[in-house]
Amino acid sequence: MVGFLAGQATQTSVNTWYASLKKPFFNPPNWLFAPIWTLLYLMMGIAVGRVWNYGIHHRWVKTAIYHFGFQLLVNGLWSLVFFGLKNPIGAMVVILILFFLIIRTIQQFRTVDLLATRLLYPYLIWVCFATFLNLGIIFLNFF
Repeated sequence: MVGFLAGQATQTSVNTWYASLKKPFFNPPNWLFAPIWTLLYLMMGIAVGRVWNYGIHHRWVKTAIYHFGFQLLVNGLWSLVFFGLKNPIGAMVVILILFFLIIRTIQQFRTVDLLATRLLYPYLIWVCFATFLNLGIIFLNFF
């Protein structure tokens, strides 16, 4: 659901405002974002499902699920700030918070299931890349 809402916010400005921005040389083509995010959300869903499968009545499972849910909300917030509000600087703050929340979620997942933990690493790597992309857009368009 978060992915769908973030996608809706993105669609409102990806062909207009976003297209007009100067982007760094390492910016991937626009068509690549949807399949990558689809794969990442699929892997995230499998990961959280594996953790959930251990039983929500366990304290460490509950804690891991809470961390996952919170970072997922912040993930959706990034799209709303960047695309919806057209605010790359505000989005930079959000994505830095997201990066640390993903690390914390990975730490929590590690206490429950190693495969679930590993399924989150591509997400962390992509968000790291997206952070540099966001930063590049800021420098090229605001400085």
